[in-house]
Order: sequence, then structure tokens, then C-alpha cells
Amino acid sequence: MNDGTKEIDSDPSVNPDDFIITRKRKKYKFAKFAGSPLCFEYEEWDGSYVPSAVEIGAGTGLFSVIQARQHPEGKFLAVDVKADRLQKGAYMATEDGLENIRFLRSRAELVAELLAPHSLDILWITFPDPFPRRHSTGRRLTHPKFLKTYAELLGPAGALYFKTDALALFHWSLEQLTREGWNIKEVSFDLHESDLPDGYKVQTAYETRFIQEGLPINFVKAMPPTAS
Repeated sequence: MNDGTKEIDSDPSVNPDDFIITRKRKKYKFAKFAGSPLCFEYEEWDGSYVPSAVEIGAGTGLFSVIQARQHPEGKFLAVDVKADRLQKGAYMATEDGLENIRFLRSRAELVAELLAPHSLDILWITFPDPFPRRHSTGRRLTHPKFLKTYAELLGPAGALYFKTDALALFHWSLEQLTREGWNIKEVSFDLHESDLPDGYKVQTAYETRFIQEGLPINFVKAMPPTAS
């Protein structure tokens, strides 16, 4: 369909036994992902839906759903490797009647293969796995190889927005951004106590839990090296 919505069979039911997942609860969630017209596997993405904002490592996609609800003029895409998480956001979006959001199961490094260069206004990274061991630094979503991908996707006025509770990861990420020539526009080591815009303070599921535990949220907005 030309609006980027996936067509489904006349019988919308999906058999969980078609999915090779050992845990029955997870099988059911994968089946729900496959049954939603808002959800796409990497191989299904045809490019007919052109997002202006993408969230990498979206988890349940709650954050992107709220953004889509608050900004009907935008087009949002929530990306994660786990379909059983993403399906939750997809069904919330359906219940809300949202037509400006899609959910994609894909690894972060493959997203650039699906989206047009310099097409994004906004790219969010929200509470990724910090991969604290030194030999795992290449898997961090703020590693230079990922930053290169983000720079290719963001438009002239586009920006990367990053939130995390992991202070060591945040310090490391700021170093990578600086070394790679990104322009740091806004930064906070306690976002929800700062004077930064309320739009940055929309909470993910993890963020709500961290705030309840009294953990400060670290935040940075940065623009690619070629941006003004």
C-alpha cells in the first residue's frame, strides 16, 4: 500500500505455532507483531513510508507512540531487534488511531539500507544497552561506526538526541561525538531537573522506572559534522 501500511490477509488471525519460539508467551507476542499492519520485518520494508523521526533501540516503542500522538504532523518509525517488545507499541498506536507511526524489526546498522540519505529531522537513541565490557564497545549505539550511519541519515538541520541513565556510557558517548566532529548543541546530566524543552522529557518505559529509583537522566542533542 502506498501509505506504507502492510497488507494482511482477509483472515487476520495468525497461528503462533508458525513461529519457532520455545516460550509460548513470546510466540504469542511474535504472532501479534506479524499480525499488525504497522509492524514490519527488515525484509518487508518497501520504502513507501518515509519517516521524519526515528527511534533506534525503541523497546516497546512507547516513547515513539507518545511523540506520534503529540506531533501528528510528523512521521515516526520505532526500530528494535525484538519484535515481542515492539508489538506492544504497535497495538497502542492502533488503539489510539495513529496513522503516522510504523514499527520495524531491524538491527541498528541496517537501518541506513532502508531509509534515504539525509532524510531525517530527528534520530533518538533512548536508554540503549551500555555494554560495559571493553571488548563490547563496538556494540554501543554511540560507537563511531553508528555515528557515521546517523550522520548519513540526518538532514541538514537534523539532530541526534540521546538519553541514558548510564553515566559511564554517557561520558564515553560525549567523547565519541566530540572526536567525530559532531556539534554538541545541548547537554544535561539531570534532564528532568533542567530547563531544557519538555519535549525532551517525554518518558520511555525504562526512563519512568529510573526516575522512580532516583536516577538522573543524562541527555545530549548533537548535530552531524557537516551541519551548521
